[in-house]
Amino acid sequence: MLSSEASTLPDKRERGLLLVFSAGVLWSTMGLGVRLIEDATVWQILLYRSISLSLFLYVVIRIRSGESPFVQIRQVGLPVVLAGMALVLAFSGGIYAIQTTSVANAMLLFATAPFIAAILGRIILGEAVRKATWIACIVAIAGVAIMVADKSSGGVIKGSLAALGSAFGFAFFTISLRWGKSGEMLPAVFLSGLFAIALTLVICIATDLPLVLSPRDGGISVGMGIFQVGAGLILYTIGSRSLPAAELTLLSLAEVVLAPVWVWIFLGETATTNTLLGGVVLLAAIIGNAITGVVRRPPPLSSP
Repeated sequence: MLSSEASTLPDKRERGLLLVFSAGVLWSTMGLGVRLIEDATVWQILLYRSISLSLFLYVVIRIRSGESPFVQIRQVGLPVVLAGMALVLAFSGGIYAIQTTSVANAMLLFATAPFIAAILGRIILGEAVRKATWIACIVAIAGVAIMVADKSSGGVIKGSLAALGSAFGFAFFTISLRWGKSGEMLPAVFLSGLFAIALTLVICIATDLPLVLSPRDGGISVGMGIFQVGAGLILYTIGSRSLPAAELTLLSLAEVVLAPVWVWIFLGETATTNTLLGGVVLLAAIIGNAITGVVRRPPPLSSP
C-alpha cells in the first residue's frame, strides 16, 4: 500500500510542474495583450477584464465547490477582503506599467514581489526571514536600481514605480492569504474583480472615458480576464498543492522570461542594455534565493 502511494508522488509532482508552468505561460501574455490594445486606457482595460474575470471565476467556484463565492468570502472574512483590494492595486499597476514602460522592464520589476512578501511577512506576521533571503533582497534592489538608472523620461519612471506598486499589491495579497490561513485564492480574486469593476466605473464616469470600447479593444480585454488571469490562477491553484514554495518561485520565472519574448517575436519590442543587465542581477537574486531554499529543506524521512 505504501509503495503504491509513493509511486503516485512523482506523477503528482510532474502534474503540478506542468500546471504551474502553464500558468506562468498564460500570465506572460499580459504584456502582449496590453500592447495589442489600440485606444483603451488602463481603467477601461481593467473594467472589461474585471467583468469577464468575475463572471468566469463565479462559474468556476460554483462548479468546484458547489457554493457561492460570497459564502466562502464570509467564511474567511477580512483577510479575503484585504487580498481582493491588494489585487486591484496589482492589476491596475501592472497594466499602467506595461503601457508606459517596456514589457521587459515591467515584468522584471514585477518579479520583486517574493522579496516584498518576505519583508511584509516579517513585519505583519512575524514570520522569520532567512539570511539568504535578506541578501537576495539587497541584490534585487541593486538590480532594480540598474534597470531604472537610464530612465530619464517621466512616463517611464512612473511606469517603473507602477510596476513596483503592482509587485507590492501581489505581495500583500500573499500576506493576506497567509493571515487568513487560506490556501484558496480564487474567492479573493473574484472579489478583486468586483472591487475593480466598482472603482473603474467611477473613474471612467468621472473622467468622461467611454464605457463602450471598440470590438478589438473590448475583445482583447475580455479575453485577458478569462484566459490570462482567470485560467492562469486556476492552473496555479491546482498545481501549487503538490509543489514546495521554492519550486513555485522558480516556475514563476516563466512569466518574467517569456513576456518580453512574446512582444519581441510579435511586435519587435526590445529592451535597453540597463534593463537586460539589471534583469540578470534581479533574476540571479530570485534564482539564488529559491535554490538556497531547496538546499536547506530537510530530506524526507524514508519508510522502514
